[in-house]
Parts: sequence; C-alpha cells; structure tokens
Amino acid sequence: MLDFLTYDVAGQPSWMWLGFLAFVLLLLVFDLNVVNRDDRELGVAQSLKLSALYIAIAMAFGAAIWWGLDDRPDGSNPAIDYFTGYFIEKSLSIDNVFVIALIFRYFGVPAALQYRALVWGILATIVLRGIMIGAGATIVQTYGWVLYLFAAFLIVTGVRMLFVSGETQAFQENWLVRFLRRHMRITAELHGSRFLVRQADPTSGRPVLYATPLLVALIVINVADIVFAVDSVPAILAVTTDTFIVYTANIMAILGLRALYFALAAMIDRFHYLKYALALVLVFIGAKIYWAHLVGKVDPALALGVTLAIIGGGVVVSLWKTRPVQPRGVAPAVLAPRRTPVDES
Repeated sequence: MLDFLTYDVAGQPSWMWLGFLAFVLLLLVFDLNVVNRDDRELGVAQSLKLSALYIAIAMAFGAAIWWGLDDRPDGSNPAIDYFTGYFIEKSLSIDNVFVIALIFRYFGVPAALQYRALVWGILATIVLRGIMIGAGATIVQTYGWVLYLFAAFLIVTGVRMLFVSGETQAFQENWLVRFLRRHMRITAELHGSRFLVRQADPTSGRPVLYATPLLVALIVINVADIVFAVDSVPAILAVTTDTFIVYTANIMAILGLRALYFALAAMIDRFHYLKYALALVLVFIGAKIYWAHLVGKVDPALALGVTLAIIGGGVVVSLWKTRPVQPRGVAPAVLAPRRTPVDES
C-alpha cells in the first residue's frame, strides 16, 4: 500500500522528497502562525536571530545528508555539494534584497506586512524553482555539453558584474505591472494583510473580487525570483546535477533569506563590495568546469573552501570599507565626570 514511498524520483526515493516538502511546509506554518502571527515589523535583532535559527536548520539538514547519503561512484560527496550549493545560493540571493525592497516601496507595502508576503512567496518559489531545477538537471544529464554553455554563461556574467555597473536606483512600472493592471481588478489601497477583497463593481454594482497591491507586489517579486534564478540555478548545476541536492540547497537558502531580509535591507549599503566577491564566485565555478575537463576534477572540499573564502572576504572588505570613520582633526570626546546637583536650600 505504501510502495509509492520507495519509488525513485530524480535519483532519490519519493519519501525523501515528500519528507523534505513536509518539513518546509511545517516551517512556513511556524513562520505565519508563530513568528508573524500579528503582522508586526521584524527588527534587525529579531531578523538576525531568526536567520541564525534557519542557518542552524540548514546546517543540520546538511549533516543529515552527510550521515544518510553515501559517496557517489565518482567519489564525490553529496553533503559537500549541498553546502557548496547552499552558500552559493545564499550569497547570490543577498544581492536581490535591494530589488525586493524597491518593489515593496513602489507598492507602498509597510514593513509590518512584508514578511508575510515573503513567506507566502516561498510557496510559489517551491514550485517554480523545482520546475527550473528539474528541467535544467535533465538537460545537463541528457546533453552533457550544455554544462559547458552554463559554465561560459557564469564566466561572462561574473566578468560583467566585475566591470559593469548595473545598479537600479528605483523600481519602474514595467511590462508585468502594466499587464496586471490591464487584466486584473486592483484596489487603490492596501487592505491589511489581505491579498483579495470583495468590492462593488463600478459598472454592475455587484460585489466582485479585487486584488490588493500586496498581491501584485507578491506576483512581481516571484517573477523577479525567476529572473534571479537564471544566475543561481546554473551555478549550482555546475557544482552537481543531483536534483535532490540542488533543490534542497536552493530552498533552504531561500527560506533563510526571508528571515534575514529585514536585517539586510537595513544594512544593504554596507555590502557594496560583496558584488565583486559574488562575481569572482561565478567565474570560479564556471572555470572549474573547464578545468575538470582539461586537467582534472577539482576536489569538492577545496571548491567549497575557495567559495567560502571568496564570499567571506567580500563580506569582511565590505564591512571594513563602509565602517564609520572619525573625521580628521576632530578629537574623540572625553567624558567629563558628571556633576551632582547641589541642594542649595
């Protein structure tokens, strides 16, 4: 009766896929009903604490992979590939926080409602990333030469990030927003945390469903996530074509990004130099594919170490370069002893 649990799905038994998806849904329920039950704004401290919890969960999941999955016939370790993919996706996602913040600002979504929208967006991401990763892994496994196209794409993207400034200062009403406005009934204002509301149709007077700006913002963010995945999915597929590892690393990183969003949004200006580190990571991952073909396979543990070193270096340099600097010629303030008021009566 439960034979379906042992069916092979993309190289792993179906119970592993179902167990992972059930675990993710449980985390989303926890987010919506415990962490953000009252639609309140997350402070930087709470955002960092919640992010630390999600990072610990991702690390524990990686440890479970290390313990539960054997090395592959080629000697590669699934857990090392998972950690490499996780840190790549986590790092590339940080650069997208600025775009998400601009979208929320454009639609006038207050901070108290942003976290709920991000959590609901995970549901769409679970499906959309699954489709992209499944299709990409199948193509690479069937046509091995496509991996070299991915590698070239990563190298070109990394070089462009190094030398081309592509920062966006404001979110403009693009084709997607115009399309949604033409084909959906959208209210002029927010209605709390509701995505849909019933209002009287101006023509017939009958109550009909209207989308709120919160739903429109959610749709735009998820479409933007697909665009973001054009970089990150090939980067992880360049590390491994194991669909289960690629998918779980992606989702675990994105889950944690939602928790870290408010802290990153408050400090985004301090991570300016991280862009260059991410560019170097893309070039390194792409070059590693050609190196493996021409010279020999790079030790996965070494690749993970180099990836972490580049990302960590980008974070350290960013924080150092953007640290508060004492103006020259201004002596630091000296605290004088506080005088105690004297009772003259």
